[in-house]
Amino acid sequence: MTAVSEHSSSTRATGRPTFDSLNPATGEVLASFEIFTAEDVAAAVERARTAASWWAELGDAGRRARLAAWRVQLVRRTDELARLISAENGKPVADAVVEVTIAIAHLAWAARNAGKVLRRRRVNPGVLALNHSASLEYLPFGVVGVIGPWNYPVHTPMGSISYALAAGNAVVFKPSEYTPAVAAWLVDSFAGVVPEQPVLQLVTGFGQTGAALCGAGVDKLAFTGSAATGRLVMASCARTLTPCVIECGGKDALIVAADADLARAAEQAVWGSMFNGGQTCAGVERVYVEAAVYDEFVERVATLAAGIRTGAQAEGGSEPPAAVHYGAITMPGQVEVIARHISEAVRTGARALVGGPDSVRAPYVEPVVLVDVPPDQAALTEETFGPTMVISKVADLDEAVEAANSGNYGLGASVFSRKHGRQLADRLTAGMVSINSVLTYASVPGLPWGGTGDSGFGRIHGPDGLREFARSRAVTSQLFDSPLKVATFTRPDNAISQLSQLARLRWGRR
Repeated sequence: MTAVSEHSSSTRATGRPTFDSLNPATGEVLASFEIFTAEDVAAAVERARTAASWWAELGDAGRRARLAAWRVQLVRRTDELARLISAENGKPVADAVVEVTIAIAHLAWAARNAGKVLRRRRVNPGVLALNHSASLEYLPFGVVGVIGPWNYPVHTPMGSISYALAAGNAVVFKPSEYTPAVAAWLVDSFAGVVPEQPVLQLVTGFGQTGAALCGAGVDKLAFTGSAATGRLVMASCARTLTPCVIECGGKDALIVAADADLARAAEQAVWGSMFNGGQTCAGVERVYVEAAVYDEFVERVATLAAGIRTGAQAEGGSEPPAAVHYGAITMPGQVEVIARHISEAVRTGARALVGGPDSVRAPYVEPVVLVDVPPDQAALTEETFGPTMVISKVADLDEAVEAANSGNYGLGASVFSRKHGRQLADRLTAGMVSINSVLTYASVPGLPWGGTGDSGFGRIHGPDGLREFARSRAVTSQLFDSPLKVATFTRPDNAISQLSQLARLRWGRR
């Protein structure tokens, strides 16, 4: 994997290369971090292997106590962490507090439920192994590598880190080069409550460092990022048959039925598409509205979107007097993608009801609401990852479902209807659906997170997320000799006929 970054780099007196973490709004250097080489990453994984054995031997109760101590630290220092997120990522401090709080909820759930979800359990041995007991158990993989994104530098990687740690693994964490300071804060805070072993380690750098982590001997790898990079991660992991869980974003749709609460639907659509500057993998990018309520819905959305303000945060992360709803676009290269999607849509016939091509003023992008976008345009087919919304009129709900299911992504979706919400949700191919809200599933720790198609595979969060970071082991134990002796070279002459008779009696009738 390779990466082109706008970050400057230098070399420390020790000879180790470094790169700078920047405030996306001001360009101010926040801190410098070392670029880990393949040898550095391999050494970290080796240290993690010893730490993993120690961590696993603590047992569920021991790990639960340590994770609870970490949770308390995160709660007490939420404001401090939120200010750092705001400075390095660009989002308002209030939004950063929300992000940290959701991450804490998931950490608490994972620690509290790991023992119950992953404990050894008995399994019915069935007729053919009636003389045996059978059980299923879950064991930690050992060392898990986590490659995290920049848009939610706490919540998203913690969705893997919390569950991997609760399942008994050590973790080597490679954050985005845009948010290494937030990652370092998390790792340091964990070390404060688990000082004995490097159970959670940090490796920083660019794409080459991530590629090194894939091939460094980790027992499983969790990645969040673009579909293109996800394919590179999979290819790298394939060389060593390293299992991976891949989350690659989406082009999420929202359906508005004629019987929807339009005020609620419009408010949630604007929030789902614009919060965090639209830099949300499961954010609302496409809206399909039944013709009967299309005009009213569009009018409501335009009014709400026109009132959204963005701008620089004041020094130290405090908000300026005029409230800011979202901050700078974190990754400079993403501004170019957003600008291209808007300008190409308008050039091919789309109308901008709010904003337009002139809304892009790096590092900020003002809200943009587009209608009449041709169906083949990138604004409807590619992930924009900006504060834009495309609204399309549909004749009925069948057309809405067909449009929502089109394309290669399948992460999340939302539906708004007083009577048909569940029926619509059941017809969508997305991995997660909210009815009469947006993104609510992200705040429910017991629900899995993940998608299909170009949105990736595997799940984090909930019981599925715990099992994602544990390997299953099946065990049988003979209790007494079987009267039906088939699995032996000395079986009686009538053994097979007895087996056939058993099959007819047990499974031969409807």
